[in-house]
Amino acid sequence: MKARMSKPPIVMIHGAFCGGWAFENFRKPFEKKGYRVLAPTLRHHDGGRPPRSLGTTSIKDYVRDIETVLDGLEEPAVLVGHSMGGLIAQMIAARRDVRATILLAPSPPWGVLPSTPFEIASAQALYMAGSFWSKPLKPSEWIAGANALDRVPEPERARIFERFVPESGLATFEIMHWALDLKGATQFDPRSVTCPILCLVGTRDRVNPPSTVRRIAQRYRGRCRYEELRDHSHWLVDEPGYEKIAARALDWLAEVLAEENAALKG
Repeated sequence: MKARMSKPPIVMIHGAFCGGWAFENFRKPFEKKGYRVLAPTLRHHDGGRPPRSLGTTSIKDYVRDIETVLDGLEEPAVLVGHSMGGLIAQMIAARRDVRATILLAPSPPWGVLPSTPFEIASAQALYMAGSFWSKPLKPSEWIAGANALDRVPEPERARIFERFVPESGLATFEIMHWALDLKGATQFDPRSVTCPILCLVGTRDRVNPPSTVRRIAQRYRGRCRYEELRDHSHWLVDEPGYEKIAARALDWLAEVLAEENAALKG
């Protein structure tokens, strides 16, 4: 087996309605440990006025954005994905070589049913925007402010929400209404994901709750370590206590890489 770098590059993939800036603080503990961290911003998420084509941008387009970043690296990377970024990380890990994957409150792929009334109501509420799958969607203060950012104190919550940007209606449809997506954009064989996986979710997360995220982890059987973070919500990348979450991810990653190196030497 080909020898690999002990400190692989880390690619952090942001969630819906935000950008690479979401990892401004979360990335710092990784960089202090000597990792090279990249946190790219997905297309049309740079804060400028989004083109109408954002509305029909598929999550598969976002996957290609991250794969372009990976193609520029000399070594297979570690993927860290938050929310929608966690789903993108799973899709990429199913189709190419990655060292490890860390999922933070990940969105579910095709086939994982919602487990709470809040998830179902949130999906149904999208229809209030009409044919939402073909237009850009503005960030909702109810979803983002009252639920995703609920553990972030004011005025920091307002500052973060001001940085949110519109999201693709099509990508949102592909995630939240996968059963109606005839193209199966988020469908993949979980057996194709062979790298170690750490899956973290807050016990107070309503957007991607533990009962649903647990189902995601179960798809990967023994390859995934699933952990619930007491009193944490959805914004794991920067809500109070994020430092401990980053430290937990780093400890797990060090363990995985040590096991990999031991196997290579053996």
